[in-house]
Amino acid sequence: MTGNKKATALVLAASRRGAEDTVAQIQGVSHKCLVTLDGVVMLERVVREVLAAKNVGQVYVSIESEELLRSVPALNEMMDRGEIKFLQSAENLYLSVLRGVEDIEDPWPLIITTGDNALHTSEMVDHFCDELFTGGADAAVGMTPADVILATYPDGKRAFHNLKDGGWSSCNLYALTGPKALVSARIFEGGGQFGKKPQRILKAFGLMFMVLYRYKLATIDQLARILGKRWKLRVQVIRMPFADAPIDVDNPGDFALTERILQSRHATAAQ
Repeated sequence: MTGNKKATALVLAASRRGAEDTVAQIQGVSHKCLVTLDGVVMLERVVREVLAAKNVGQVYVSIESEELLRSVPALNEMMDRGEIKFLQSAENLYLSVLRGVEDIEDPWPLIITTGDNALHTSEMVDHFCDELFTGGADAAVGMTPADVILATYPDGKRAFHNLKDGGWSSCNLYALTGPKALVSARIFEGGGQFGKKPQRILKAFGLMFMVLYRYKLATIDQLARILGKRWKLRVQVIRMPFADAPIDVDNPGDFALTERILQSRHATAAQ
């Protein structure tokens, strides 16, 4: 990938837990991505940062209805200006991605993130895209080493993927660079969250991968090569040197931590 080609961004924002979502319950909203953090609706914050990335062109938000998107004034204005577009979400993450690819006129390369990554910045998105553009992969995933996270948050409790080369945490940044890479997106039919629900690894990746993963017998790049052979793709692990990149808002504890970090950023920027 060379030249002035920009990535298309797909922000997955549909609710998977509905009224049972503990984050949404904090403020009595229908979707956790519609909670307000440090004065800004979380989905609005995510979309603003994606839009600000120099490597991103089109931005689509996958959610149950256009009305939900327009219920946030800033997002409504972005839609009216043509800066973002609505996509109807499907029953699961994989089908939502598939629908996006079908409905977007020119989706490639496609980067995928989620509406609860309130700490993502345009710098993070651009780093991911820069590595993607130069890596030549069919599919890519952003991962942060545990030592980067723990250097900033030594008391942080995260579900690291502990491998032969240390711990890793997913940043909810993924990329597909062409139609054949869609096979890799099928791993999200079961909902993802492999660090928090490792039993899903067996179903998504197979027995050999599960054994190598569980007993720390392979590095993260070795596992990527195994997946590449399984899918007949070039799979790239993109190192994300940002301690905040893997932190999403999945529970009330994450909500409180994320708000503290955002308030700290806000105070630092005001100095």
